Amino acid sequence: MRLELPDSYRSLPWYRQLAGRFALLWPLKAVGTMAFMALFFWGYFAVLQYPLRPAVTMPEVFVDRWIPFTPLAYPFYVSLWVYVSLPPALLGSLRSLLGFGAWIAALCLFCLALFWFWPTAVPLADIDWRQYPQMAVIKGIDAGGNACPSLHVGSAVFAACWLARVLRNVGAPALLGWINWVCCTLIIWSTVATRQHVVLDVLAGGLVGMAFALISLRHVGHRCGLSRL
Repeated sequence: MRLELPDSYRSLPWYRQLAGRFALLWPLKAVGTMAFMALFFWGYFAVLQYPLRPAVTMPEVFVDRWIPFTPLAYPFYVSLWVYVSLPPALLGSLRSLLGFGAWIAALCLFCLALFWFWPTAVPLADIDWRQYPQMAVIKGIDAGGNACPSLHVGSAVFAACWLARVLRNVGAPALLGWINWVCCTLIIWSTVATRQHVVLDVLAGGLVGMAFALISLRHVGHRCGLSRL
């Protein structure tokens, strides 16, 4: 089994490079991503159910009032689980794939530890969730306790940075790079527009995601070579 793409792939058009990256180790990528998500949700809901202390309600700031609630944000909110699957699906070597997995696991463990030691919740919204069945499901499952930093935002920013590196490495058009960041921004916006988070959660999650992304790209790029990411 080939563990990385040959150097000859770098001379191919960007779309053929992406196709080759997607095909590389695809069974491992598919099974590994599903297993990672299953393990993550187990840990997430375990921390949610057994916090160390009662949750502290996060305060709203004036920006929260500028972002109205809308059920139209729901598809962007749930699209995170597809979005975070894109970087590992498009990595060009086993070493970079393992590096990505190790660092996003570290990001998740860092946030889960914060949730356990310092559980936080969003303020109750004056909304009848029965009118929005899709949101009622999320509200019923994801009880308050894992609000700040927003892991939804942190993982989106982390994935966006890695995906940006991949697109740069294959020489993809600048438009794809802009689309990547627009998708990330819509996911971030959706966390507030669905009232799953407040702006302070988003800011904290963005800082955590960016920090882990920059450190991980430097570390994995040094070990594997930036062109292999």
